[in-house]
Amino acid sequence: MSKMESRFRLKLTLTMIFFAMVISVTLAITDHIRLKHQAEENKNNLMLQNEELVLLSFETIEKAYFIFGEHIAANMKEASLALIKLYEEHPSFDQWNFQELKNMLAYDIYIINSDNIITHSSMELDIGLDFKDCCTGLAKTLEERRSTGQFYHDGIDIEQKTGILKKYSYIATPDQKYIIQLGYDLQRGDIFQQFNFFGTIDELLDKNASINEINILNTAGNALGDSANATRLSGKQYEAFRHTLNAQETTELEDTWNGEKAIFRYIPYSSRYDIGTMTQNKVLQIIYNDRDLQHILDENKQTFIIQLSIILIITIILSFIIARAVSRPMHLAFHDSLTGLKNRAAFDETMLRMLNARNQFALLMIDLDNFKLVNDYLGHDKGDRLLKCVADCIQGVARKEDISVRLGGDEFIMIMRDAGKEEAIRAAERIIDAITTSLPSDVLLSKQRATVSIGISFSPEHGVDAETLIKNADKALYLSKEQGKNQYQVYDG
Repeated sequence: MSKMESRFRLKLTLTMIFFAMVISVTLAITDHIRLKHQAEENKNNLMLQNEELVLLSFETIEKAYFIFGEHIAANMKEASLALIKLYEEHPSFDQWNFQELKNMLAYDIYIINSDNIITHSSMELDIGLDFKDCCTGLAKTLEERRSTGQFYHDGIDIEQKTGILKKYSYIATPDQKYIIQLGYDLQRGDIFQQFNFFGTIDELLDKNASINEINILNTAGNALGDSANATRLSGKQYEAFRHTLNAQETTELEDTWNGEKAIFRYIPYSSRYDIGTMTQNKVLQIIYNDRDLQHILDENKQTFIIQLSIILIITIILSFIIARAVSRPMHLAFHDSLTGLKNRAAFDETMLRMLNARNQFALLMIDLDNFKLVNDYLGHDKGDRLLKCVADCIQGVARKEDISVRLGGDEFIMIMRDAGKEEAIRAAERIIDAITTSLPSDVLLSKQRATVSIGISFSPEHGVDAETLIKNADKALYLSKEQGKNQYQVYDG
């Protein structure tokens, strides 16, 4: 295999490997991205299922309280009216025994003054609680309820200090100086035990490593089941919570949870059963991590690397096999099969490209003298050997940027890019000398030596198209033959 053919095969192999790698990598990356999107979609679907399950569980307990809660509300109203009667008889709360009243009525009792501060209570921890500080929305609602003097009851809410789920009722004293608030511990009843949504939350937390925490937040941003101080939303979290509560649309943000990057989702919830002013709307907060997603993506990445490595190895092997199979015919399409030089097709393409680019170059037309005699007297095998030797001599003289061509028979051409007259003449002299001194004895005739005659033309000086340049170089060639052969002539038009 010639050096030119070897170089061609190497270029073809590398080119095929490159394109095969691009295609393989593209397919592998596309598949990796598809798997990544699929994993993310599965995680999103699981998130929606978790959210629906929690909200459904919470709605179920609200429905249960709605069905059975009227009895609780009626009892709370009866107890509230009894306390109003007691207030009319004994308007000084300092004289009331709140613990005794709690034991008798089975409700926690809170006295809220005109500044919306709890002044007396069976829950000593709540005495001094200022609703204007902790719950501005509730404080506004209390003013409205104070002015009507009617009985009100809400649905599920929490006790500020402990986070215990409670049902609250409100009634203003006839003089509107105070509001008597009753609190009923929902978690102590059979309904809560049967429909405990906290159990659903705990079960989800146990089964899903991707969930850090689940909370149902009231309108103040406090989590049901936690004290007011236990779950404080950060600035960004509180903004997301308020947006969800007011706009009734899901909000998502990235923040940190226990020093770890996490996704906070806030989902609005408006009860169909709890129509209390302050308790109808709540927000579900679920804090997710992406550990499971990252684990899946890492596994996909490892699979991707393994698949890509296998694909690349197979691609390289196939590229070598295919290049070996097709390099020879592709090479012969533009190369002379005997000498390995460029052929007429390659010459025409090269000339067209260089003329269109308006390159300056020298065209050396080379013709082998006495070739017919070698074929006639020594045979075609020796004639072929002679042609190979001449091609080697021409290629040995050519520079790296020069192009050597066998047009056919005993005609050769060398295209010398950016070559002036002196450089072209030196190349012609070296070709003549190489052929004169380097041909082996078995292709030499006894009386007539095989020599070359050379004609030289220059672009664009002697023509701006291939036909003119070849014609003028051919004229110079025949002039050199007429003057004795084994010499060169530069076209002089």
